[in-house]
Amino acid sequence: MSFPRRPALAVLPFCVSACWAQSQAQQPAEPPASQLEPVVVIGRKDPDRSTLTQPDLPTARKRLAQTPGGAGVVDASRYSEGRVSTLSDALGAATGVYVQPRFGAEEARISIRGSGLQRTFHGRGLKLMQDGVPLNLADGSFDFQAVEALSARYVEVWRGANALQYGASNLGGAINFVSPNGYNSDRFRVRAEAGSFDYRRLHVSTGDVHERFDYYLAASGFAQDGFRDHARQDSQRLFANLGYQLSEQLETRFYIGHVKSDSELPGSITKAQLEDDPRQANASSVSGNNRRDIRWTRLSNKTVYREGDHQLEAFAYLSDKQLHHPIFQVLNQDSRDYGAELRYTYSGDLAGRRNRFTFGISPSLGTTDEDRFQNIGGAEGARTNQSRQTARNLEVYVENQHAVLPQWSVITGLQFAQAKRRLEDRYVAGTAGDPVAEDFDMGYHGTSPKLGVLWDLAPQMQFFANVSRMFEPPTFSELAGGLRPNLNQAQRGTSFELGGRGQSGTTEWDVVLYEARLKNELLQIATDTANANITVNAPRTLHRGIEAGIRGRAFASAQGRVEWQLNGLLNDFRFRNDPTYGNRRLPGVPRYVARAQLGYRLAGGALLAVNAEGASGHAVDFADTLRADRYGIWGAKATGHITSSLSWFAEGRNLADRKYAATTGVIRDARGADSPQFLPGDGRSFYAGLDWKFN
Repeated sequence: MSFPRRPALAVLPFCVSACWAQSQAQQPAEPPASQLEPVVVIGRKDPDRSTLTQPDLPTARKRLAQTPGGAGVVDASRYSEGRVSTLSDALGAATGVYVQPRFGAEEARISIRGSGLQRTFHGRGLKLMQDGVPLNLADGSFDFQAVEALSARYVEVWRGANALQYGASNLGGAINFVSPNGYNSDRFRVRAEAGSFDYRRLHVSTGDVHERFDYYLAASGFAQDGFRDHARQDSQRLFANLGYQLSEQLETRFYIGHVKSDSELPGSITKAQLEDDPRQANASSVSGNNRRDIRWTRLSNKTVYREGDHQLEAFAYLSDKQLHHPIFQVLNQDSRDYGAELRYTYSGDLAGRRNRFTFGISPSLGTTDEDRFQNIGGAEGARTNQSRQTARNLEVYVENQHAVLPQWSVITGLQFAQAKRRLEDRYVAGTAGDPVAEDFDMGYHGTSPKLGVLWDLAPQMQFFANVSRMFEPPTFSELAGGLRPNLNQAQRGTSFELGGRGQSGTTEWDVVLYEARLKNELLQIATDTANANITVNAPRTLHRGIEAGIRGRAFASAQGRVEWQLNGLLNDFRFRNDPTYGNRRLPGVPRYVARAQLGYRLAGGALLAVNAEGASGHAVDFADTLRADRYGIWGAKATGHITSSLSWFAEGRNLADRKYAATTGVIRDARGADSPQFLPGDGRSFYAGLDWKFN
């Protein structure tokens, strides 16, 4: 692993001494509702213990209750009751998240509120984090293979501007996978899964405490042939964290992650091919041996100091990634990214009322050396291009929440972001195919204010509203991902949000209405040339919709109870007075998507359930001349315990063996003709697993 020789980013100045004066000389007898209790975590395991660097699940839910907008927490124990292979397995039941597998495993298409709407590869428009530290490359892109959902204790989803506390001002928000630590992890865990299409996964983890040290270590391996031809995948991951408590007020933790992932890419097929045989691969993907192979290593540190109402968090991270990617050309990339973040939080009283103040500053830098070659059956032919891509960012953000009345809080926030994207062309052939240098040096900056209100109607019922600006610079995929650079502007917009969440009896609910008015939205479209893609700025677009999640229990008795849950999205994404497309809907995403589960949980914990997923049809091209059909699929699941430490699951998916498109590509105008833009969902499949936890 190689990193730049320049020293790591220096520790940033506090810049917050004025905020320290908010502390009162006399501490209140009882901590205010927004203040988290101090923690003592020396020397013994405790599954309910929170540490300074690794908050537990109840602490995460307290933070959620302070958020005046769409946010949620996904308990890993819930999605671990079935197969855990894709982001769809982990986040499919998360309110407000649209996530669909592309090839039946690891690769996924993920979007919140239409973020990265037409992005059908990699990831954009979200800040993906592990334990609060970014997993994104410096240009904003991210790889799904960087995440192992089985190595998370819970997942936080902060939708839209509600992710400002993490410095995110993009349309989608942030997703944070929070790892176990030595205090709350199983002392030893082994989980094995197997199923259709030669699917197999093994996960092993351990964690423990030794006086002031604690550690968590997880290793996993995954392989499958895949439902489709040319869809074999093979991945190995290693994640670990090591914490040391210097005192009751100061804790530091080191994290390391390593991923080796090899994936064949079957590509998209036509609608006619899908209806005839969804297992088939795109012929050019097979002849070009299209694949995506990643080697990724990441090291980070998180140090937290808490004194009374004050908390200071410092982050630093390094990553090294190699990508071998034969597609329309053979792309080889060597990326090195590093950055830091300093975040200060005051949670106490101001003028006699509850107050929570957050300030953060986060610089990052990334360089990517890219080589391109002709694709000769997956092998490198003649060089076609070579470049160095450099991304620099600086984010400064501040947010304050003040209780103007016991049940009413006002939230104000502001973020300033600066981004630079530079490409150095290191190969100019001087031919018709590569006539001139393609260097560029682009700069972007934006200021994103936020104003919100939170009403605590009852102890377990809240309503909220907010308005915010957003800013999102393009990644290098939007600037130089096609055959030639396309120098796009930054995406900007204004978002409005109204909703509520709570619990009434045995029913929990989370419902949000939002509207985002965007300028220069970055829209990904396929071209007819060499099967490449380009991104363009759409002058004015509108994203609005409803995010709804509800679940509950009923008919409880000594023998068991009925459990049910429903998650749905209503999406209305369209152009606004576009000179070509008028107010036509944007292609690439269904107007509605819904997932539901109904089951009976026995008193001993066993669950028998049926589940269903459905989506409307949607346009594949901007001209709305080619459409994906609506679909509905269903499955069944059973899970239970053999002993107190050994559990099992068995499930069947798409039991009716429905042929359908899980997601699609997007093109400008199909002119009514069929086009290879459809990615089939898996056919009928069965999976089973054992999970042994020893404490």
